[in-house]
Amino acid sequence: MRLTILALMLAALSLTSCGRIRESRILNPFNWFGRSQESQVAAAAADPNVIADGRLLVADVTELEIARQPGGAIIRASGLPPTQGWWDTELIADNDGVPVDGVLTYRFVIAKPIGQTRVSTPQSRELTVATYLSDIKLAEVRKIVVLGAQNSRSMRR
Repeated sequence: MRLTILALMLAALSLTSCGRIRESRILNPFNWFGRSQESQVAAAAADPNVIADGRLLVADVTELEIARQPGGAIIRASGLPPTQGWWDTELIADNDGVPVDGVLTYRFVIAKPIGQTRVSTPQSRELTVATYLSDIKLAEVRKIVVLGAQNSRSMRR
């Protein structure tokens, strides 16, 4: 009888500790990064002349998603340039990919169109870019920011 009661108490105690998994960022992908938040970018922080290869920052960053993958995560961002025809998208990490105070910042850069272009609809202009980040690099990251010319999007753990 005592053995049965002891076994039930141990089972109950071990089950109550299972609720702690919700708080674990490693085991629970639903709380790994929250929803993205939009913020305005100061003109000095988003200076498009900083990019050495001639590409410019996308006008608006419209979406940011971080998808957990084996061994790391895929950071995917979408943005709207002013007209159609922009190309050669890339997320370029600031500070050589080293987080500053837990914040990893990327610049969403695009190349100018060749020839004349038209404005058309936002759906026809939307560009998407992605990059992979290993678990080793993610270990020190608490927030990821993607910069555009007029706004930025961020996600934090």
